[in-house]
Amino acid sequence: MKTKRWFVDVTGELSTNDPQIIQAAALLRENEVVAFPTETVYGLGANAKSTDAVKKIYEAKGRPSDNPLIVHIADISQLDDLTGPAPEKAKILMKRFWPGALTLILPCTPGALSPRVTAGLDTVAVRMPDHPLALALIRAAGLPIAAPSANLSGKPSPTKAEHVAHDLGGRIAGIMDGGATGIGVESTVLSCAGDIPVLLRPGGITKEQIEAEIGPILVDKGLADQNEKPISPGMKYTHYAPSAPLVISEGSPERIQTLIQEYQRGGKRVGVLTTEENADFYSADYVKSCGRRDQLETVAAALYDALRSFDEEKVDFIIAESFPDTGVGLAIMNRLMKAAGGRVIR
Repeated sequence: MKTKRWFVDVTGELSTNDPQIIQAAALLRENEVVAFPTETVYGLGANAKSTDAVKKIYEAKGRPSDNPLIVHIADISQLDDLTGPAPEKAKILMKRFWPGALTLILPCTPGALSPRVTAGLDTVAVRMPDHPLALALIRAAGLPIAAPSANLSGKPSPTKAEHVAHDLGGRIAGIMDGGATGIGVESTVLSCAGDIPVLLRPGGITKEQIEAEIGPILVDKGLADQNEKPISPGMKYTHYAPSAPLVISEGSPERIQTLIQEYQRGGKRVGVLTTEENADFYSADYVKSCGRRDQLETVAAALYDALRSFDEEKVDFIIAESFPDTGVGLAIMNRLMKAAGGRVIR
């Protein structure tokens, strides 16, 4: 399959009548899959109502079929066909954070979507992205769009069109290139299907921001339980992982430097994921800084590109520094723990 690529200037005003958007939207209506940028990461979109279309997402990504998909909408009125009346707290969050990096899990109207989208569950994950190209594409298609991250399953999520082309070129119909994404980690996933909202995946909207709007929420304790059936995207299987094994170190820079030397003596080419404060301290074969420790939003935005760079440098082993698990740091640590398969050196 030849993958069409459109380069779109997202700095100007976008219209559903733009020729590139019309072409991509037509492919979506024909039940093909098209990658497009959001404010978080690039998504791999397909008609959420068509099982044939959604099947192509799973095939292109090599994604397990029990992992549900997020449905993207461009207008709040699209919810009417997908879910029943939203709980009051969900309405508050929609008003405050949509469009934005918050996915809400709500009861799904029977028959509204392909069962492949919900992975057989009676709930659906929905969000409205805060990106002009994503919104224009969804409006032009006139469909709810199911879209996980546009990468091979298990690999770091794509924050640039080049990442998508590397993983999925020749496997999908098209890529809309709108430049680098802003937030750099996926949306926060919050279940509003029960009486008390439950944080299922930390992301671009922090727990603290949510609680400032609706009061205390629960945090799911089974995020790392591989035996649980996932009710949210990104809750099962190893994700975000470079090819080389990765461990997280909670030790000092001196402890990390000792680890580097131990692995190098064993003939390993070692990479370190760090921040500007410590980058010059390490003697690793490849040192990648994601920004400053006191600017975790910048670290989050650079994280996936950094993880992919270790493959380009062909390292044998990766040591990642740990980060505070508050604010967006919770999302950073969640992604690193997934990439490391839970391996932590203390």
